Amino acid sequence: MKRGDAPARLFAQGWLPFQKLWMRGTPGRSKMPDFALEEMEMKLTSRTLRTIVACSLLFGAIAVNLAAAPQSPTDKFKNLEFREIGPAVMGGRIDDFAVVEINPDIVYVGTASGGVWKTTNNGTTWEPVFDKEGVSTIGDIAIAPSDPSVVWVGSGEPNNRQSSSWGDGIYKSLDGGKTWKNMGLAATHHIGRIVIHPRNPDVVYVAAQGHLWGPNPERGVYKTTDGGKTWQQVLKINDDTGVNDIAMDPESPDILYAAAYERRRTPFGFNGGGPDSAIYKTTDGGATWKKLTKGLPWENGTTDTGRIGLDIYRKDPNIVYAEIQHEKGGTFRSEDKGETWKRMGETDPRPSYYSQIRIDPNNDLRIWELGAQMFYSEDGGKTFVTQRVHGIHGDFHAMWIDPANSNHMITGSDGGIHWSDDAGKNWNFLNVIAIGQFYEIALDNEKPYHICGGLQDNGSWCGPSMTLTRDGIVNEDWQVIHGGDGFYAAIDNVEPWIVYTESQDGFVDRRDMRTGQQRSIRPEAKAGEPHYRFQWNSPVAVSSHEHTTIYYGGNYLFKSTNRGDTWTRLGGDLTTGVDRNKLPILGKVPDKNTLSRHDGVQEYPTITTLSESPLTANVLWVGTDDGNLQVTRDGGKTWKNVASKVPGVPKGTYVSRVVASKTAEGTAFATFDGHRADDYNVYIFATTDFGESWKAIRNGIPDSAGTAHVIREHPRNTNLLFAGTEFGLWVSWDRGANWTALKSNFPTVPVDDIEIQARENDLVLATHGRSIWIFDDLTPIEKMDANVANLPLTFFPPRTATTWFIRQRRWSAGQQMFTAKNPAYGALLTYYLKDAIPPEAPKTNAEAKTDAAEQRPRRVARMEATAEKKEGKVKITVTDKDGKAIREFDGPGAAGMNRTNWDLRQNPAAEPTPEQLEAIAAGFGFGPRGPLVEPGEYAIKIKAGDKEASQKVTVEDDNRITISAADRAARHEAIEKLYAMAKSADKDRTTIEGIQTGLTNAREQWKRDAGKKDATKIPEDLVKAAEELQKKVDAVAEKYVRARQGLGNAGPPFEWKPDPLPNQVQNLLNDLDGFSAAPDGQQQEKLVELTTLVGEASTGVKSAAEDLAALNKKMNDAGIPHIIPAPPLPRTAPGDGEESDW
Repeated sequence: MKRGDAPARLFAQGWLPFQKLWMRGTPGRSKMPDFALEEMEMKLTSRTLRTIVACSLLFGAIAVNLAAAPQSPTDKFKNLEFREIGPAVMGGRIDDFAVVEINPDIVYVGTASGGVWKTTNNGTTWEPVFDKEGVSTIGDIAIAPSDPSVVWVGSGEPNNRQSSSWGDGIYKSLDGGKTWKNMGLAATHHIGRIVIHPRNPDVVYVAAQGHLWGPNPERGVYKTTDGGKTWQQVLKINDDTGVNDIAMDPESPDILYAAAYERRRTPFGFNGGGPDSAIYKTTDGGATWKKLTKGLPWENGTTDTGRIGLDIYRKDPNIVYAEIQHEKGGTFRSEDKGETWKRMGETDPRPSYYSQIRIDPNNDLRIWELGAQMFYSEDGGKTFVTQRVHGIHGDFHAMWIDPANSNHMITGSDGGIHWSDDAGKNWNFLNVIAIGQFYEIALDNEKPYHICGGLQDNGSWCGPSMTLTRDGIVNEDWQVIHGGDGFYAAIDNVEPWIVYTESQDGFVDRRDMRTGQQRSIRPEAKAGEPHYRFQWNSPVAVSSHEHTTIYYGGNYLFKSTNRGDTWTRLGGDLTTGVDRNKLPILGKVPDKNTLSRHDGVQEYPTITTLSESPLTANVLWVGTDDGNLQVTRDGGKTWKNVASKVPGVPKGTYVSRVVASKTAEGTAFATFDGHRADDYNVYIFATTDFGESWKAIRNGIPDSAGTAHVIREHPRNTNLLFAGTEFGLWVSWDRGANWTALKSNFPTVPVDDIEIQARENDLVLATHGRSIWIFDDLTPIEKMDANVANLPLTFFPPRTATTWFIRQRRWSAGQQMFTAKNPAYGALLTYYLKDAIPPEAPKTNAEAKTDAAEQRPRRVARMEATAEKKEGKVKITVTDKDGKAIREFDGPGAAGMNRTNWDLRQNPAAEPTPEQLEAIAAGFGFGPRGPLVEPGEYAIKIKAGDKEASQKVTVEDDNRITISAADRAARHEAIEKLYAMAKSADKDRTTIEGIQTGLTNAREQWKRDAGKKDATKIPEDLVKAAEELQKKVDAVAEKYVRARQGLGNAGPPFEWKPDPLPNQVQNLLNDLDGFSAAPDGQQQEKLVELTTLVGEASTGVKSAAEDLAALNKKMNDAGIPHIIPAPPLPRTAPGDGEESDW
């Protein structure tokens, strides 16, 4: 935990999916969802079950701010994990690639706000390698040519968007991205390029753009000669002009070219150029620089120049290209190392956002310029075509061309990562990493519930919080519902198929999800009235009091009582109404000649946030981008601006969120985001008197957390608040008096929106760079307090569990696909332990023998023996309404929070057979398991040492299925009969296998001893009696055990025989358990048949046991050691190799 000075912290432990335990080393099955793996686990005995559940459910690191709780060392607690659900069907903005040229299968990707990702297999799979660092916004990545394990990352994307995040300096890794160290330059904020000496990895140059929203001296070119221990600012222009690009001569690394860039963004606009933008050159490693002029646009004057992109031809560094923003700009080429230039053409697409030029490393006339489209030239930039690249998302910011094979290209856009192997004619979109840049989200109340939200340049989408398939959540589960840049979404709370979405500049639509019909409902000014102004991200909301009433924010607050068919303005213009065309940027008022004038800011000032009180529709709150904070208590007839009453917030600061409280009509929360005025303080406030006074509630959130975007109040525990900032998520248990970072596996990333699904009590996060994350069931966080922290054991109430029927959707699809986990199947169980359960003592030889007798698989026994045992286990027992124990298993016993789940099944009726284990190891089936329980209430008891705690859980039916009471009763009766029959058959199978093995071993031993002088002579009558008994036992055993035939053996058996009785019983049990209906006629007949067959076979087992007892008596009477039934061999897959994680 890096941030916060909470007076006390408590970290929690929860659940880690079975996947790592079951699937390690088994490619192709990473798609298998948790509940399928859990079902596989149910085939084991309760002893084995306890072992595997405990080994696989370890979890923690949620910081709990408990002022009265005693301090605890953080290493005592485990993680409580968030669940990443994607989507990855669309990407987010890509800023850079770095490729290990001696092994181009290794690629690093830098994203605008989703961190750094790495692939080692040419893009098949990816790993995030920057999740725990201070920021997630990446400007550039560079790999040392002389040592590919040395990787540098410059933070802060350089693309000048109104949504661009800022960095905290430059990072270095010495182990290929496994670990990172911040090497300084924090105040540079936006690093556009890093270049490294080809032979000395300690010599590094950095192009620092500096602050986007204000002046600062830390910009220009920085150089280190000691691997980042110290830095020298070798090129400084002024406090408004940084350097966005730098290129190093590949043959003479002391020759470098730097692109100086003067620009400034404000809340109301953008000025994308100035007289100090230019190209500079050094020939002595940065000791001296000269401004290049000959043939360049500024040669004869100082007219404004904007962003400049640079590249050097690798095979002949005399050739240098520049893409220059200027009234006489375009593409320029030099053939004498920049001393003179020739303008090749005027192409320069939206330079403030792109300005990336690339030369084919094998042909200096093949030029690529990146923009909304891909511009391609084969004549050195004289002419360009855009038709070559098609079928992939536009807005390109990054490109790499393989110097060994120009056909192999990688490009990055606002839509993600794209791969080409035919020089850009055709492309593969790698939709395998979830880096979506969400702004806002909305949730419905369906089961399972859905999430809708808008993304940067990727439209608006809706998808499920979980699926009812074994795959988990995949890209196909998401549906695009609006184009453009997606922002706010709102869902009708009565008719959830009605969804409202909004794209840039006020284009709001209403969509019927049942039919796909969509209608624009944008408010329009009447003839003769001034046009309405709408924000880039205009808020829309559905009333919590009348579901057909919606609100929409422009410069007015609009209200519609008929879902947007008509609108009413509530009062007057709620902004200051300032004319932004009179406001200066960089010392002058932008005009028609200003480069990139107001890029991305179509209108100003406008409403940015709105909230209706959940207690009364008459109380409404509105915040604006020019700093107004307005409240009405009469439904919009009159308004009061209370912004001046908020202490310590500079006038005009952007209001990022206002939220009306559920506790009282006059209570609300507000967050302000000052970074647009170069103010990086955290502003979070609360009022209880309709805004007449405000209290700052940010204690514990440092400025390094980034500015505040959103605050949410828990629907039940209103003391529990969550806040999203530019670099993470924060929680308060005391209504904002103190805050603590919620980290765990949640990455460093902007949290732009937070919603809580009240029924499921799920925390849902919209991140601007890592798509959507869910924390399943907030109950332990909701109910945690100082009293709980001091109790030895607390078991939190489980939420209602559902016996969902899960289907198979797809078959093997390889690893190049995105799959998100469903929540753990069944009842989620969370409990707190003040102290860890002591680990169990090592087993004695006698206990080990007992384990063999109990058929513990060697694989599991080895895992137990080799696992690092930091703590013991708790014992969990589930009982039905009659008090009968139906399930027992173990749970983790770490100090702090622990989480596991009950899969809503009874104890397994049997152990898996060797063939079943072999099939499971090969990825087929899950072996014997107990049946799903009936709907109703169940008691769950957790025993931790000598302490016990109990809770009840309600189990309900899958809501898609209907079944009559009579059919349910018939189904339940048949299942219970089969379940009892399965347990009986397994017991008999164990008995007959033991008799058969013991008898066979004894007879074989007699044969071996027959010729030995000192061996006991076995009378002939006993030998014959044993032989006859062997025939009888083999005949009975054949009904229970099938002769082994490995999966690799081709063809069917030589002779058809019915399945062993335990298999037949389990198969029929599975059939009935997997379908909600009374047994059909064939199933009823099979149940009657099995009842008879199992009864007859059981009689045969009993008879065989009696015959063995009689034989043993004769042997004892003759003074001969009797035959001991041997325990069955441990059931584990053949080979028992480490690669078999059944």
